[in-house]
Amino acid sequence: MIIKRGRRILLFLPLLLIIAALVPHGTYADTIYWTNTKDSNGHLIWTQPAYVPEGIVGDSLFVQDEQGEMKFSPMQSPKDLFIDDQDHIYVADTGNNRIVEFGSDGGWLRYITVPESPLNKPEGIFVAKDQTIYVADTGNKRVVHLDQEGKLLKEFTRPVSPLIPESFKFDPIKLIVDKRGFLYIATLGGYQGLLQLDQEGQFQSFYGANRTVFSPLDAFKRFFYTKEMYANEISKLPGSISSVAVDQEGFVYTTTVEQGASNQIKKLNIRGLDMLESKDTYTVRGTAGVFGEMRPEDFKYIPGEGMLTPRLIDLCIDSNGNITAIDATFRYINQYDASGNLLFFWAGPSSSTKTQLGLMKNPVAIDANSLNDLYVLDGQENTIQIFRLSEFGSKVNEANRLTLEGRYEESEKPWREVLRMNANFNTAMLGLGKAAYKSGDYQEAMALFKRGGNHKGFSEAFWQTRLIWFQKHFSLMASLILGVGIAALIGEKYSRHAGWRIRWNHRTRSDKPLLIRLKHIFYLLRHPIDGFSAIRYEAKGSYLLALIVLILVYVSLVMKSLYTGYTFNMIILHRFNLVTLLLQFALIWFGWVVSNYLVSSIYKGEGRFKDVFIGSAYALVPFILVGIPLSVLSNAMTNSEQAIYDFLLLSVYVWSGLLFFWMIQSLQNYSVGETFMNIVLSLAAFMTLAFIVLVTLGLSSDLKDFIYEVYQEVRLR
Repeated sequence: MIIKRGRRILLFLPLLLIIAALVPHGTYADTIYWTNTKDSNGHLIWTQPAYVPEGIVGDSLFVQDEQGEMKFSPMQSPKDLFIDDQDHIYVADTGNNRIVEFGSDGGWLRYITVPESPLNKPEGIFVAKDQTIYVADTGNKRVVHLDQEGKLLKEFTRPVSPLIPESFKFDPIKLIVDKRGFLYIATLGGYQGLLQLDQEGQFQSFYGANRTVFSPLDAFKRFFYTKEMYANEISKLPGSISSVAVDQEGFVYTTTVEQGASNQIKKLNIRGLDMLESKDTYTVRGTAGVFGEMRPEDFKYIPGEGMLTPRLIDLCIDSNGNITAIDATFRYINQYDASGNLLFFWAGPSSSTKTQLGLMKNPVAIDANSLNDLYVLDGQENTIQIFRLSEFGSKVNEANRLTLEGRYEESEKPWREVLRMNANFNTAMLGLGKAAYKSGDYQEAMALFKRGGNHKGFSEAFWQTRLIWFQKHFSLMASLILGVGIAALIGEKYSRHAGWRIRWNHRTRSDKPLLIRLKHIFYLLRHPIDGFSAIRYEAKGSYLLALIVLILVYVSLVMKSLYTGYTFNMIILHRFNLVTLLLQFALIWFGWVVSNYLVSSIYKGEGRFKDVFIGSAYALVPFILVGIPLSVLSNAMTNSEQAIYDFLLLSVYVWSGLLFFWMIQSLQNYSVGETFMNIVLSLAAFMTLAFIVLVTLGLSSDLKDFIYEVYQEVRLR
């Protein structure tokens, strides 16, 4: 019997091993949220949990009443959280006017109330290296400095200085202390920046103030309003700092809720300048200085409030330099590396009726311990949630730290382990690309950067590849060019009187109408006004040739989308659709032709529909002559030739735009002013026509749905 069971186990063992291999590494059954990152195009990528919810701290607090009995005393509206070098946890228990200290294991240690000068609604807490405690005692409008026992050492009230405006209100909410003992205090509504005080409480400066954000409407008002009108507008003030933190190297970090999705997190140098405004090559395009992540389902419009946006209200810096911030809008935890590039975001809103480990009702503060585990304070649950760093998260942190330190070769092994765990993890591809580039394997680096969607890294690797190719083939290329040049000179000298040259020079020119009209296109490019006039008055245009030009323009657009070099091509190829591009091009071009013809017919124009049709096609010839060669040439160009590429691309649009202008002027017999007016009216007519078409399509869709519902109702009855 025992032998039979052993055989069964041996038979099932290979099957169990296969199943174990197919299960993704690092998955956790106890996480009730998604963990995501983003690729270089900003698209969501699922990852294994980087952090897993471990437990809750602060749900069992008691105090001794007057009768000596232990009474349940939960935290009430806590506002801040700090973890010291010993991993002790301090909470500003605002509603109970006290500081609560927990041990590294989460067990309660003591309450700090400062009996000799009681706290009043404290909202900020900081513990220095010497274990002395600083509290932002908001209700008392002061900052208190306590010793290790919680006894008052010093209090800092509103400093006196002519540099501080009279309107400034000293309501401290968050604070840090640097290595010198200088205080950086965030005040409620303090748009001037952090208040910097020395050890004695003397005012030093305002530090890290935000810039005023002006909308396009504000710019319009400033341009058109008189000084009196603009003075009556509500003053535009920069956002006030909502939280502050400091890392092991002394850099100061701030969050600003009012900034919307832009510059909510700042890493300030000694001059108070933001070091995160420009990120490195990991950055998602167009997101420099932008923090706070959203998923597609988060894009919602609230009447009276507008679009929901992330509001990062607190942050912490772990030992790897990672920046982790909490979002009060979507209840996400967002983690970025030391350069501000997204690593992960996870969690979300908890149920309003029950506590869900890993999700939050009202996150208000966050900090990390020495193991880089995260502690998140929930101001509604009045508890702290612990998020332990997972194996996957640890691997990512280790590899990313090595990469940021420039130790690319050492980072290769952990990055490959990360990629083994999650083959779609974009940051791992970029890390391996940097390692391959550093080791001189430029072909591998190009492949990895392209796979990771990093155009800048791809360009740098391609530049090195191109340089090596030129160095290897320069002598052969130079010899060929020299040989061809000498052969051309010799051929030119000794073939001047050859019969075939004489016959070619005196050949009979073709009188076929199509060829004559084809030549006219090139004449038109050199003499646009005369060329377009000839279309109207000498019948030098052709519907067939115009259609051929339009087909070639479409080919040029396709080549620009599909065959432009990866360095300059920002199109996501797997989402590109040839039919969609054809419909867009055809509808826009034909809509312009109809709009311009109708406006010209009303506005003293002399051109026929045929003339506008043919002229509008010929005006697009620069897209063929420059656009197609540029698409091919771009495959041999790098970012160092970006200015050349941009100039040639811009020349296509400028040249074509001028041809459209001269076309209208010549065909309709307009002056310069009348031509400008015709273009403006044509664009307005085009927008009106587009609106009518969209409304008609929308109504047609609704009508179709109505007819189908009526049919279903009749059929079912």
